[in-house]
Amino acid sequence: MFQIELNRRSTFAAILRTGEVVFHATVRHIRKGSGNAIIGLLMNMLGTIMMVTAFTVLMSLSGLKGGAIRGDFILYVMSGIFLFITHTQTMAAVSRAEGMTSQMMKHSPMNPVVAILAAALSQLYVQLLSATVVLYIYHAAVNPIHIDEWQGMMGMFLLAWGSGVAIGMVAYAFMPWAPRTVSMIVTLYQRVNMIASGKMFLANSLPAMMLVMFDWNPLFHIIDQNRGFIFLNYLPRNTNITYPLIVTLVFFMIGLMGIFYTRNYASASWNQRT
Repeated sequence: MFQIELNRRSTFAAILRTGEVVFHATVRHIRKGSGNAIIGLLMNMLGTIMMVTAFTVLMSLSGLKGGAIRGDFILYVMSGIFLFITHTQTMAAVSRAEGMTSQMMKHSPMNPVVAILAAALSQLYVQLLSATVVLYIYHAAVNPIHIDEWQGMMGMFLLAWGSGVAIGMVAYAFMPWAPRTVSMIVTLYQRVNMIASGKMFLANSLPAMMLVMFDWNPLFHIIDQNRGFIFLNYLPRNTNITYPLIVTLVFFMIGLMGIFYTRNYASASWNQRT
């Protein structure tokens, strides 16, 4: 008549179990690209170094170097490149995380939230470790660097990552409905941010008519504020932290609502569309 339910788990045990699933999914996501976490990290570092080198040469040849902040020019370039890569790569990884009708979702512990967390945390791990190693190598082998407010710099790094997660969640929610269109929009957003992120110039140096072309972009505000924390001689006047925070929260809520709505209509037949 009375039965004792032996499989009941406490809230703490459920959190630990979910955390374990997220950990294994994160490790799988890191290894998925290259088959080895260390090789994946080295490839990401190589890509970051190549982009820093390319933009340093481009800015030197185009005359943009003269408009940089007084201080280490390479650090000025890296302060924009690191946040740009973190934001765009995180957004792309989250938007292309394991879909709601993928084979991985057939395993009971797996769900869209775990897939999103795995994609986001894997990018945070890779990008943070890559940036730290590259900065250390430059500091030790080329030129000692000084960060004016490292706490603020880390806050902007996390905000660039968090905004990438939020925007990627919206793309993830709409991906099953129109995969080609959403993939095209994600790629377009990445390409537009090559210029619109403002990593090659300062917001304080832009005239008002040009400033309106960039201040819609939360990454533009984040990069400019980041340089204000890194360099003692720069005080951002045309950007703020409030705007990217609000955009991140809005996209996060839209993404959550979209994911839960899409889950109710998910169908295995969606995987057959090309």
